[in-house]
Amino acid sequence: MKYGAVFDEGAVYVNDDDSLIIEQILSGQKELFRLIVKRYEKTVYGMGLGFFHNEDDTSDFTQDVFLKVFKSLHRFEGRSRFSTWLYKIAYNTALNSLQSKKEYRSLAEDEIIPDRDTPERNMLRKVIREAVHEGVNDLPDRFRICVDLFFFYDRSYQEIEVITGYPVNTIKSHVFRAKKMLRKKLEDYMEGGME
Repeated sequence: MKYGAVFDEGAVYVNDDDSLIIEQILSGQKELFRLIVKRYEKTVYGMGLGFFHNEDDTSDFTQDVFLKVFKSLHRFEGRSRFSTWLYKIAYNTALNSLQSKKEYRSLAEDEIIPDRDTPERNMLRKVIREAVHEGVNDLPDRFRICVDLFFFYDRSYQEIEVITGYPVNTIKSHVFRAKKMLRKKLEDYMEGGME
C-alpha cells in the first residue's frame, strides 16, 4: 500500500486508488481529501497558469477547483477516471472565470527538467523547447487545449471530449492539425537556425 498510514482508531488504511479514497471521504473521513489535493494540486495549478498567467489568480483558481470538487464529490459516478472528472471541473472553472476573454498558455512553456548531458545536447534541447514553445503559442486556443490535454496531461480523446465538450472527431482533427502546424514550425525553425 502506498500510503500505509492509519488515519483513525479503526485502523483504516488507504491505498493508491482514487475510488477507495473517495469512498472513504464520502463515508465521513473528510480529512482524507487532503490526499486528493496532494495528488492533483500541481496539475490543476499548471492548468490554471495556462489560463491566468499569474500566481495569485492561479492560486485562487486552484483553491476554487478543489472546493468545487469537494462539494460535488458525491456526484462523481465513476463512469470516467476521477482525474478526468476533476480536470473537467478545472477546465470549466477556468472558462467561467475568464468568460469570453480566454487566454491559454500551454504546458509546453514549462521548463523541462535538465539531465546531466553534454552542453551541446542541453543546448539542442533548449533550442527545440523554444521552438515547441513558439509553435504551441501560435496555435489557436482550441488546438492548444487539445494538444496540452493529449500530450502533457496524457488524456485520451474520449477523456478530452468529457473535459472540453468537443466531439472526439473534432479533437482528433485539432490534434492532427496542431501536430502538422508544429512540425512545419519546427522545420522552419531548424532551417532558419542552421543558416
